[in-house]
Amino acid sequence: MYKKILVVDDESRIANTIAYALKREGFNVAVAYDGEAALKKIKEFCPIVLILDIMMPKLNGYEVLKKIEDRTMIGIIMLTAKSDIVDKILGLELGADDFIVKPFDMRELTARVNSLVRRLEKVAIKEDLILGKLKITIPERKAMVEGTSLDLTPKEFDLLVTLVSRAEKVYSRDELLDLVWGSDYLGSTRTVDIHMRRLRQKLGVPYEEMLQTVHGVGYRASGGIHAN
Repeated sequence: MYKKILVVDDESRIANTIAYALKREGFNVAVAYDGEAALKKIKEFCPIVLILDIMMPKLNGYEVLKKIEDRTMIGIIMLTAKSDIVDKILGLELGADDFIVKPFDMRELTARVNSLVRRLEKVAIKEDLILGKLKITIPERKAMVEGTSLDLTPKEFDLLVTLVSRAEKVYSRDELLDLVWGSDYLGSTRTVDIHMRRLRQKLGVPYEEMLQTVHGVGYRASGGIHAN
């Protein structure tokens, strides 16, 4: 089955050019030209990767991200005309996996799409991972605490699996960036910090303590928490 990519950009020339390039790579590509149409397409088309412009009519890219019902199985690359770090941080907070600034080389975009697809499809561990009250089912890409599912983005899930699969091992930010985002990712280690903060928020009290900061080094997962 061809892997599905949804391209969303209100500039039809850009959207259609991206779609053409990705079809040549062997992807099954659909296109939407505004945020409302994008949400409908996501439900109907079920893409594995969403390429999403930020500045659009009706709903902008950030608003689309907020309204996606299940982001667990969708990788998201945002297109932006700005290189402002604030825009990138906001996108990461809302679950984006990668950014590319316009104008861009189409070869770079296709390379990033291929890299993201490979990471989404990679299932290195078949059995469930269990750490205290946390249970991770790898093939279904689900994480639960005390039987309650966590609403994780693909990158949050991959980061959690990386840490929990080798509990107590301390990872540096650079190691996590390489393992989860890939060696071709051009972002900074701040990306790791943002995702760790969001993971802790979603785990909630007291389970946020399972993801520990090792000052001056990085992060680790640990089963030790102090329950109230």
